[in-house]
Amino acid sequence: MSDPLPEVRLHNTLTRRTEPLEPLEPGRVSVYTCGSTVYKYAHIGNLRTYLFGDLLHRTLEYLGYEVRYVKNITDVGHMRDDQLDALEGLDKVEQAAETEGKTPAEIAAFYTDAWLEDEALLNILPVDLMPKASDHIPEMIDITRRLLDHGLAYEVDGTIYFDVSAFPAYGQLSGQRVSETQAGHRVEVESDKRHPADFALWKRAGQDRLMKWPSPWGDGFPGWHIECSAMSIKHLGEQFDIHTGGIDLKFPHHEDEIAQSEGALGHRVVGTWLHGEFLTLDDAKMAKSAGNIIRIADLPANGFEPLAFRYLALTAHYRSKLNFTDAAMHAAASGLGRLRRAVATAPDDPVDAVTEPMVSHRARFTEAITDDLGIPRAIAIAQAVASDSGLTHAQCRALLLDFDRVLGLSLDAPGAAKAPLPEGVAALLERRAASREARDWAASDALRDELAALGVDVRDTPSGQQTNVRRKS
Repeated sequence: MSDPLPEVRLHNTLTRRTEPLEPLEPGRVSVYTCGSTVYKYAHIGNLRTYLFGDLLHRTLEYLGYEVRYVKNITDVGHMRDDQLDALEGLDKVEQAAETEGKTPAEIAAFYTDAWLEDEALLNILPVDLMPKASDHIPEMIDITRRLLDHGLAYEVDGTIYFDVSAFPAYGQLSGQRVSETQAGHRVEVESDKRHPADFALWKRAGQDRLMKWPSPWGDGFPGWHIECSAMSIKHLGEQFDIHTGGIDLKFPHHEDEIAQSEGALGHRVVGTWLHGEFLTLDDAKMAKSAGNIIRIADLPANGFEPLAFRYLALTAHYRSKLNFTDAAMHAAASGLGRLRRAVATAPDDPVDAVTEPMVSHRARFTEAITDDLGIPRAIAIAQAVASDSGLTHAQCRALLLDFDRVLGLSLDAPGAAKAPLPEGVAALLERRAASREARDWAASDALRDELAALGVDVRDTPSGQQTNVRRKS
């Protein structure tokens, strides 16, 4: 008889509690993640959300669970104004097609490929299935028809709206009352709704719209929210274990998704809702609409490898905001370098994994990751292992590579042990950034000279300090 799998505790947004994960089928966990809207390049803020899903995926598999993981591709229906349901709204994919002189299908294919390339740069594991919204129109129409039959939706001139007043549980995820939801649904142009918070399930297509399909209510296209209900239910069943996404999706996207799915099926669909916090740039939310974005593929030009960003993301809990700065990236690169050197300098000799202190280190690591994905603690444990004089070099290597199944840092990749910034440079960069913030130019210049003496050239840019480590001749 096999040993029981470790208990995993997760913070369920729906119940507002950290509680044990109780899979519908013991030993198997079904997970759905809201994926990218493929009309532009993904930025590192988007990728932080997908990283947290990857950590969940890796953690569950590390602990011995079988994972069925679905992550969708939104290639239709996501409006230019996410909250605008009227015909005046512009679909993001269609607008990108018009701007770039391509078809919507070409836009979706190009940016899907770019997104997957970015995920690969961060060692985000492939999922079991990546369904496209445009391939699931019949399922969306079926859910919409069910909601009409159940009296939870109504038609206005070919557009079908969900009636939030007919669903008493609306607001259960976000905590918002129906009377307060107008701020989340910008609907001033939509006089045809019964309530300002009602949202579109199916939208009547204008004459010039490229992406449209026949339906019982005329030619149209799906609302954004209905897509995830259709795809998650089709591929994971009428009940599944975990739904993840960024905190910005909690309302209205996930609130509306719950209303649609539960309204159509008559029961709870998702057991646990997990939401990841924002990545900020200079303490401002990173967003495509704001223009303050950084692509993961841009990092090498600034002196950073993509996996240094993965390390940075692991240092903050998924439910905590993380501020992206040059100094933070230097510190992450330094921490990653320490782990890589500990692996690269150790012999690949066999070790007895069930002896002390290996057992204690692994138990502490497992305790961290099962406590609501306590990855920052797990990173600290990995660093403690790298410097533990009570371990042989071979034991250290074995432990770190075992932990790397969760951390995903490719600690044993060829060439991974390249030299990081010289010792003490990250602290000097932080001091120099503080000096510039205080407009102490003399101190800033003195620190620049000190860094130059260590072989590090510094250039000031609008996004912060950029460094170049000169090679020794």
